[in-house]
Amino acid sequence: MDVYKITGGRELKGTIKVSGAKNSAVALIPASILAGSEVSIEGLPEIADVFTLKALLEEIGGVVTFRDGTMTIDPSEMIAMPLPNGNVKKLRASYYLMGAMLGRFGKAVIGLPGGCHLGPRPIDQHIKGFEALGAKVTNEHGSIYLRAEKLRGAKIYLDVASVGATINIMLAAVLAEGRTTIENAAKEPEIIDVATLLSNMGANIKGAGTNIIRIEGVESLSGTAHTIIPDRIEAGTFMIMAAAMGAGVTVDNVIPFHVEALTAKLREMGVDVIEEEERIVIPKPERPLKAIDVKTLVYPGFATDLQQPMTVLLTQAEGTSVVTDTIYSARFKHIDELRRMNADARVEGSSAIITGPLQLQGASVRATDLRAGAALVLAGLIAEGETEVQAIHHIERGYSNLIGKLGGLGADIRKVSLPEGAASGKDGGNH
Repeated sequence: MDVYKITGGRELKGTIKVSGAKNSAVALIPASILAGSEVSIEGLPEIADVFTLKALLEEIGGVVTFRDGTMTIDPSEMIAMPLPNGNVKKLRASYYLMGAMLGRFGKAVIGLPGGCHLGPRPIDQHIKGFEALGAKVTNEHGSIYLRAEKLRGAKIYLDVASVGATINIMLAAVLAEGRTTIENAAKEPEIIDVATLLSNMGANIKGAGTNIIRIEGVESLSGTAHTIIPDRIEAGTFMIMAAAMGAGVTVDNVIPFHVEALTAKLREMGVDVIEEEERIVIPKPERPLKAIDVKTLVYPGFATDLQQPMTVLLTQAEGTSVVTDTIYSARFKHIDELRRMNADARVEGSSAIITGPLQLQGASVRATDLRAGAALVLAGLIAEGETEVQAIHHIERGYSNLIGKLGGLGADIRKVSLPEGAASGKDGGNH
């Protein structure tokens, strides 16, 4: 069993480079299925989810190479092969295969997706969109079956501004006959990234990044080359780490506009944030951190994916902070782990109440999901003594070379293989 061992208390100093966006990567790769010829995507993060999607494309007949962050995909020989189990279960974003395969082949069989357990995250809005386009969708033996004789454009109103549903409907609609309008669409930068790739392949998409997206169906799509956007959640994680333990940290390869909500909250706490064109500099803090209240909202609000690292930073702030998660109220499982490390934190409904500052103490803790894992790594960097983070497969789904990047700033963090059963605690769930 692999764990991270962290000796806390080391200042972080230097430059850390952000990888390509995980939440773009997991949609851009399935989007390549829609092309008639080779697609190249540059800047992909080398994370478990990307390797899983590579394997899934190969299962359906794609010829895929991946080296130095560039994936080249030849989709010309792909077939609508059922994907009921196996790799599909390893990541939630496998649902993008539904929209892409439905768009290209008019049919798909995809096992119900896996990924982090964050309470109910239904795909009903995806299915509503597919059905509006003319697909018949059934759940048979734990797999989603999608069948369509012909996809036709439709007007689709999303009850929830879901990133996944917005992208999945785009994937299904680009080759459909006529116009598709998605109302109450999500606005995240990753949606613009996917729309940019599809447009470069020949799709006709207007309004990505706004709440109304219009798609005129085209006959076919061709291959192209695309460079992924930087990962705003990874950038935000590093910014929070710099605010907690930094002695002058530059976060490189970031689009400052994408992390504005976090920047505003860090400044409210008393952190200096210097924005440059593609970098953010956080100097060594001059004054104690102040407690603040945070509420997660859909983009451009404060990202739910940064809520967990932020709660760790707030353990170091003077006073009582309240963090409310309006997106995933179940995303507070890390609070129990922080309490093992001496944090004064508790959960009340969909909020966490944190009082600080307190010196965190090293302990053996377990990641319950991807961002909880990042939060516990930060807690280990702050804590006195040694912290052991278990269930690190969650972390490696979304952070590329985290050990190397943090080590480059001066962190004392290493990956250690322990004999099975050597570490304490229960399993953190499926990945």
